[in-house]
Amino acid sequence: MAHKAGYVNIFGNPNAGKSTLMNALVGERISIVTSKAQTTRHRILGIVNGDDYQVIYSDTPGILKPRYKLQEGMMSFIGEALSDADVILLVVDLSDDTPMAEETFAKIRKTKAPLMILLNKCDLVSPETIAAKTEEWKKELPAAELFAVSALKGTNLEKIFGRIIALLPEHPGYFPKDQLTDRSERFFISEIVREKILLNYHQEIPYSVEVVVEEFKENETLVKIRANIFVSRETQKAILIGNKGSAIKQLGIDSRADIEKFLGKKVFLELFVKVDKDWRDTEKGLRRYGYL
Repeated sequence: MAHKAGYVNIFGNPNAGKSTLMNALVGERISIVTSKAQTTRHRILGIVNGDDYQVIYSDTPGILKPRYKLQEGMMSFIGEALSDADVILLVVDLSDDTPMAEETFAKIRKTKAPLMILLNKCDLVSPETIAAKTEEWKKELPAAELFAVSALKGTNLEKIFGRIIALLPEHPGYFPKDQLTDRSERFFISEIVREKILLNYHQEIPYSVEVVVEEFKENETLVKIRANIFVSRETQKAILIGNKGSAIKQLGIDSRADIEKFLGKKVFLELFVKVDKDWRDTEKGLRRYGYL
């Protein structure tokens, strides 16, 4: 039997459920998930291998109209993912009527790649809503295949996987068969810390933060990690640290628990907060953190 391989790239509005879908399809927790928009900032690959196939799923930031340079960098990952997609999964939240940013949606309309529209969170709406949304999207993108799914509960995901395999081109694998992702352990550790910041802090703080793992030392029983949390302003630094260090202490406790699960070892975690003034609005800052 011929071997199939290709990029299956996932798009959708913020909070449509792209990262939950990615994790469910890969069978591993690759992307961090919170209820806040812009949780995913980078393009992240999750690789699923079989004897005669390799599916390279690609999670992307939520589609939006950029308001500052960081968001422009995030949207550039979407453009890149549209250009190399062998199959496109467009995730739509059935309970959200927010229109997609027109510029990106116009590019999706023009794509030549097979397109599957996944009407997500079908467990939260009525059959009548599903039927109405199905008709709306048939008119919007007539060439697309439509499926009602629940990424969280796994509804119809086996059917989706079968269609993906059918649509993939014949091609050798792009990655070694034992590779799960294109990202390093340091990247996932920084994402875990950022996830906890999204969950523990409010307003602008999570969107002004970048996490960099500066030191990673491992022995047989313990991993020592030092990470810097960069913020845009001094006032944000004070909020992150909290009264007598209480906030950052709790952040460290929450982060360490998930990092230990991820690594399967005890972890000694040090977190430091530093100011990188207005980093998300400067080309230098965006290049430093991998957005350009």
